[in-house]
Amino acid sequence: MAKFFAKFTAIAILIAAFAGCSSTSSNSSMTVGAPASSFAGIDQQVRFAPWSGQSAVGQLAKPYFISFRARNAESYGHSFVAFGELDSRGNVPYDNGGVLVSDMTEIAGLHPAGGNAVYTMGHIAPVPSETGFSDGDTEIRYLQNEMTIALTPEEYRRILGRIRQLQGNSPLWHAVAYNCSSFTNKIADFMGMETVNHLLFPRNYIAALKDANSGVETLSGSVDTLG
Repeated sequence: MAKFFAKFTAIAILIAAFAGCSSTSSNSSMTVGAPASSFAGIDQQVRFAPWSGQSAVGQLAKPYFISFRARNAESYGHSFVAFGELDSRGNVPYDNGGVLVSDMTEIAGLHPAGGNAVYTMGHIAPVPSETGFSDGDTEIRYLQNEMTIALTPEEYRRILGRIRQLQGNSPLWHAVAYNCSSFTNKIADFMGMETVNHLLFPRNYIAALKDANSGVETLSGSVDTLG
């Protein structure tokens, strides 16, 4: 039995090393990666326009948004969703420092609840999770890929209800069986989108999600692909 467990553990760690998303809570240094602009091999340039100072609510037909996102980290990266109000120009609101405006936006994403020891154990067995903000989620300099969709008030209320439901019913994280991209897949599925392999690296997961849902109308977002 001991030999079997050791073999299983080694296989689980090997799979996780090549698997998609593995993020940690804001208490762990594993979430602190290099800015996306200096990420090894990155093929995208990050830019943003500071928000207009006014919300789109009451001004635009689709004043809300949900953004499926991947960010850099020292581990494999992290996939999550940002959501909330657009600004009056129809842009995702960032302050002058490239940080999401906190009173207009929110983050939901699955990650281990604890530090590096919990994160490491999550490659072997399920560990307790958190489903909100993790370090680096709001900063555009860590953003690697995104798919942003504008929403009507009714669409937003429905999707927000599903996010809250998932946040209340996702007590565990596992690097392979149920990771951050598994969580975002459930949101995409609720929206009627095609879901993709949750074991892809997060930035590749978002790229695959966009390819699988090319007919979905999206905002230009904040990530430009270099020619």
